Amino acid sequence: MDTGNDSILEAFLYETNGLLEQLDSIVLAAEQEDTFSDEDINTIFRIMHTIKGSAAMMEFNSLMTIAHRAEDMFAIIREKSISVVPEALRPELFDLLFQTIDFFRSQMEQIENGQPLTQNIDSLQQKINSFIEQISPNASPDKSASSGASQGAVSSEPGFPYCLQVFFDEGCGMENLRALMLVTSIREICGESDFSFEPADVEHNSATAAQIAESGFLLCFRNQTDRDNAIHAVTGAGAVRTYQAIDQPAPAPAPAPAPTPAAVAAAPVPAAQPVSAAAETPQIEKAPPAAPVPAAAAKTEGVSHHKESLISVNLSKLDHLAAVVGEIVITESMITSSPDLKGLKLDAFTKSTRQLRKLTDELQDVSMSLRMVPVSGTFQKMNRIVRDMCKKLNKQARLTLVGEDTEVDKTIVDSIGDPIMHIVRNSMDHGMECTAEERIAAGKDPVGEIILSARHTGSEVIIEVKDDGQGVNYEKTLNKAIRQGLASPDREYSHKDILNFLLAPGFSTNTEVTEFSGRGVGMDVVKKNVEDIGGTVTISSEPGKGMTTTLKIPLTMAIMNGMEVSVGPSTFTIPIHNIRQSFKVTSADLTHDAAGGELFKRMGSFYPVIRMNELYQIEGGRSNIEDGILIWLEAGESSYCLFVDELLGEQQVVVKPLPAYLNSFNIKQRGIAGCTILGDGNISIILDVGNFYLSALEQTGGI
Repeated sequence: MDTGNDSILEAFLYETNGLLEQLDSIVLAAEQEDTFSDEDINTIFRIMHTIKGSAAMMEFNSLMTIAHRAEDMFAIIREKSISVVPEALRPELFDLLFQTIDFFRSQMEQIENGQPLTQNIDSLQQKINSFIEQISPNASPDKSASSGASQGAVSSEPGFPYCLQVFFDEGCGMENLRALMLVTSIREICGESDFSFEPADVEHNSATAAQIAESGFLLCFRNQTDRDNAIHAVTGAGAVRTYQAIDQPAPAPAPAPAPTPAAVAAAPVPAAQPVSAAAETPQIEKAPPAAPVPAAAAKTEGVSHHKESLISVNLSKLDHLAAVVGEIVITESMITSSPDLKGLKLDAFTKSTRQLRKLTDELQDVSMSLRMVPVSGTFQKMNRIVRDMCKKLNKQARLTLVGEDTEVDKTIVDSIGDPIMHIVRNSMDHGMECTAEERIAAGKDPVGEIILSARHTGSEVIIEVKDDGQGVNYEKTLNKAIRQGLASPDREYSHKDILNFLLAPGFSTNTEVTEFSGRGVGMDVVKKNVEDIGGTVTISSEPGKGMTTTLKIPLTMAIMNGMEVSVGPSTFTIPIHNIRQSFKVTSADLTHDAAGGELFKRMGSFYPVIRMNELYQIEGGRSNIEDGILIWLEAGESSYCLFVDELLGEQQVVVKPLPAYLNSFNIKQRGIAGCTILGDGNISIILDVGNFYLSALEQTGGI
């Protein structure tokens, strides 16, 4: 399987995956309405046609074959309208389309992983063929008849004296589809009425491949200019072995109708005369299909015009741009903070640096906005998961999407797909009642609802998955945690503690392993993946009312607003979104617990005080509480006060990852998320506020 240039393969994958997402959303919406609109039918036909042609070009035979048969199926539906599919057969049609989409996606994954494609497509192909026979038992004879009529019309139609006979490479295969792709290219050069081709049914009749391989593919044009322009398309097409230009003589020996073509050549107006003169039934039947062509062309023009305003860029290039912009920000900070400038009054320089700061901030915002994409793509995929699980679990539920236009960094969007999928599956499998009768008995709508929402809050995006199911059974969950050794039977646990067991590795409330759950890897994956991108996961539940899982995720991982603090000779950066307040206190404001730990009361609650110099054993830090400053921090469910020497000021910093070899020292678990370079060239450690608190609890024996 020769895929040719890697860039062509990449373009194929990108285009096909996009078409599959579009196809999935169309079929899901149509299933809700139990019908396809004319626009849906035309769109699906075009998608299958595009996938077929692209797969043929890439020589992915299994993809091409299935797409071809699906296209044939929708050609019948498009010709006769959706009424050709009885209502009793429509669920089968929807299931068949979803199976086709799943097949395409599985093949896309294999291509991306460099694995060979599945050649055993007989089962799916037979299902499509069987469905075609059900909706149009005479489809094959009709097609043959129409193709025969079409061929006859082309071979006998005068007025196309300038011909090209094209021969493809021996053994290249799929000659009919290669010919169709050639015709598509030529349509962009001249109008459909200005050329004809033979065989004329290459699109639907795979048997023409053998005829083309033996005798070539004939293209005939009204004028020589179009023929000459088409030669460029032929020479640029793949697998073309040779071509021959043939100029047919004027049809002098033609019988009685000869004067009519002469009149046609004499003036442009009589072009309609052959149709009138030869007013036969086949010609009349061919007229209506020609009508949609301008509309389709107009629609294509509109779409292409829209596409011209968009451009696809490799993510690695955006990563490189963000890195360069980050270096510019650091360099600008180093210039403005240079110690050589201290004590100097440079008004013009100061004015210029302010303008430079404004421009670098704007450049930063633009470079970040290029990476921001809406979460709608990830959210829409959940519709399919809910739909499939409803069928397999025999449950009734709907998915409601809120805030799907919310934009997040592309890297983060790619990372939250799996966590959201696991949460939605968890809501369907564990949360929703098993039967509609149970929901009715509980005073609920028989159809359950899962609400997937996203919203911005400053530098974070909040994603919530909320269901109106049966909620968490706290007693059952605690007993399972005790049996697995995660909890002690002698200790009392709050509801919050019990819910946290759901995020533990290997924990599952299911007693047996099913297709969707029971292995204890779902919510653990959620917690790990979200924390890897600097986010947090919290769960809340009310028995009998449902459960809500909340993800708090940073908008971007590249640049952040941070507060610089000093502890002894060291400088640290605390993310601004984790800071609630900072204040000066006295020793009288502190309270001590039974273990001797310091507590600070704020807004009616007590918060533990962590001294950073003691936790990280930093020499030279201030020990007197009055000499330093207290910062109230929050991360997920953790809230505490951090004691530092002083605040150095807020600054926008570029997040730099730590060297890989430091991972073996569990740096992240010690509360260190990364580092940044300050204006004076020194390195500042960026704190992971959540893990910092857990690390402090471990060292002090709090857990």
